[in-house]
Parts: sequence; structure tokens; C-alpha cells
Amino acid sequence: MSDIAIRVENLSKRYHIGQRERYKALRDVLPRLITAPFRFLRHHSQPAIRNRQSDLIWALKGVSFEVKRGEVVGIIGRNGAGKTTLLKVLSRITEPTEGYAEVHGRVGSLLEVGTGFHPELTGRENIYLNGAILGMKKAEIEHKFDEIVAFAEVEKFMDTPVKYYSSGMYVRLAFAVAAHLEPEILLVDEVLAVGDAAFQKKCLGKMGDVAKEGRTVLFVSHNMAAVRNLCSRALLLKEGQIRSSGIVEDVVQEYLTNIYGSEQTNHMLLAERRDRSGSGNVRVVAFQARAWGSEDGSPRTGAGAEFLVGYAARQELPISRLYVGIAVRDALGTGVFFCSTAMTNSDFHDIPPKGQVVCRIDSLPLIPGRYWVDIKLLDDEGQADYVASAASFTVVDSGDSGFTAYPSLKWGSVIVPHKWTLVSPAEEELYNGMRGQC
Repeated sequence: MSDIAIRVENLSKRYHIGQRERYKALRDVLPRLITAPFRFLRHHSQPAIRNRQSDLIWALKGVSFEVKRGEVVGIIGRNGAGKTTLLKVLSRITEPTEGYAEVHGRVGSLLEVGTGFHPELTGRENIYLNGAILGMKKAEIEHKFDEIVAFAEVEKFMDTPVKYYSSGMYVRLAFAVAAHLEPEILLVDEVLAVGDAAFQKKCLGKMGDVAKEGRTVLFVSHNMAAVRNLCSRALLLKEGQIRSSGIVEDVVQEYLTNIYGSEQTNHMLLAERRDRSGSGNVRVVAFQARAWGSEDGSPRTGAGAEFLVGYAARQELPISRLYVGIAVRDALGTGVFFCSTAMTNSDFHDIPPKGQVVCRIDSLPLIPGRYWVDIKLLDDEGQADYVASAASFTVVDSGDSGFTAYPSLKWGSVIVPHKWTLVSPAEEELYNGMRGQC
């Protein structure tokens, strides 16, 4: 048996702008064919309306890759990159325009809330329907039934049509069905975007179990930490094409770099960014991270550093109170640490309408690499400005940090000073005694 679970060759999908593609199920076609057979045949025999080239868009273009059995592959990219379209083609929900995709094994998919559910059927009936579609016997479904219900936490509503479910109930049951009915290949599209924190944690745990069982998983997500923890490999899609493939950390780094651009670009355009929230009474207009006492030197591991935040008020009047908060995230999007004037009881009062505030750090505890910052400003009226991924900066190793090696980003971004000591058997009792006195 081949060890290839999914093979995609030169796959392309074209859509007509403004023309909705209807995904027809058997239940949609049969009633129309019975009630109006001639009209149905005439509709499907008519030539398609010609569309101008300007009305065409390629959601996927020339995509090729392979996934081995038991691999967990993350698919990342910005909105509109073609991620969901790719999973829809693999799920046979839509047909490709060019190329082909081979899928070897039973496929379970969770692409949208309630994908594969019939709204008129109850939760119980939909569980059995999905199991039958996967080719499972009734006894196999019954064996998993209680486990599915317990995971989804919708026991009281199992005999209620799912059209009455909330979005949270819908997605909990949909994920439980997809993960527990043991498909050989599981396709999951941003399941963590819906549901509370407890459900998200449960989903991650279950997907980890599925991966350990040796089943193949394609996982689409904007949660870079989840991709890092679950996946052994990643694909980066951009404008319908694969731009990068390989080790998760490398692909995620490229993805974030593509989104946020260079440090210089971020610094220049921060004042013009429109993707921000708040009253606008005071706005962030510039940010710089640098080595302590340096005009433009990069921050260094274990050395003093400072963050400079430029601000500007809407009116040329003194600002009675200004709170500043800076959240630092690593290359995988994971929060590393947070600095704020509230933490040190040092909000600024009666300050000029334009200026710069500086946050000094005695010893920067970050391993070398690239980091991103979210910046928030508050005044007396509340949140004045918030910019996610406002800018980025690079931490370097100057050679005098005292460390000769650094851990992989997989193990975290923070590094703490530490020393190792060997205690001989003869010294152990004395050492433990002295430690107890400290």
C-alpha cells in the first residue's frame, strides 16, 4: 500500500466574480427533477453565459503537493489565499477547474459550521447520517455515540433539529462527529474560531490525540501557536499558490514577515495605519526598539533595551492622563510578555499633545529572532488607540550575553540567566543543609 494519503497535481480553481457556485446535493436535485423534469433538463442543457476575463478569479492556481499517511500538515495564509477552497476540492464539495487531487482513505471534514449536517434532522440523526456517509456500520456508530455526545455537551438537544442549534452547539457537535467517527483523513478549517476557551482547549487536545493515532490531518488556522503545536509540516498559500512548504517554524516566520513587512516599512507607515480601534483622541504614530543608549542599534539578548512610542493627540491641548501598553509576540504569534504604565503605576499626567514615551528594560530576556508588538493607548475617556502588530523588531546576539547556544523557538522565546553546578556525593549532605538555611 502506498504511504501517500493525499496527492495534488497542478490543481486550479476558477470562479466567476458575482456568480455564486451552488453545491448541489442529491436532496436538492431529485425534487426539481420530479416536479419539473423538462424545465430542469432545459436549464442544464443551455449553454453557460460567457463571462469576461475581468470577471474571472483564480482561487487556486497550479497547486501541487503530497501528504503522507499519518502526517499533520498546517495550511496557513491570509484571508482569500485559497485555503478553504483547497479543502473543499479535497472534500469533493467543489470540482477543480484544472488538475486533480487524489485522496486515499475515508475523509472527515469540518470546513464550516455544520458542514454535512441536514438542518431538518436532529443531532442524533445527523450523527448516524455522517457515520453512514463515512461507510461505518451502525454498530460502529453506536459504539462511538456516547463519546461524541459527551464531547459536544449537547445531550439535552440530541433529539432537536440542528437548525435550532446555536453556532456554538453546531460547531461542537460537528467537530465531535468529525473527530470521533475515525476517518482516515481529517480536514479541519479554522474550527478554533468558534467556541469558548474551554472548547478550544478540548479541540486542540482531541486533534493532538488524532495525530498520535496516526491519522492524516490537514489543519487550516490563523492560530500560529496551534499550528506549531499540532503540525509537523506547513504550507503557505498566497494568492492561490503555494509560496512556501517545509518546517513549521520557517513557514510561519515567512508568513508573518509577508504580512507585516520590514521594520522600516512598519515604522514609516504606523501613523497611517487604518486597521486600528479606539476613540482616536490620542494615536500611536511611531515605534522603535533599540539597544539601551544606542540611536539605532538592535536590541541584544540579555542586555538593556528600550521601546520608544511616539504619540499625537487629536487636539493641540495637554493630555490629562495617558496609559501605554505594549504586548510582545514571537514569530509564531505567541504572547511573550507585556509592559504597561499601569503595571509600574507610572501613567503619564498633563503631558504635551505630541511627544514620545520610553519603556526601559534592564535585561531583555528574548532569544535572537524577530518579534512583533501590539500597542494600546488609553486616556481619561477609555481606549484611545489600539494597533495589533503595530511594528516588529529583531533581537540579536552580540556575543557578550554569556550564552553559547539558544533553544529552538518550539521551546519558548524567553531565556533566563542560570548556572549549573555539580554536587559530589560527599558534598550532597552539606549542600542540601545549606540550601535549607537559605
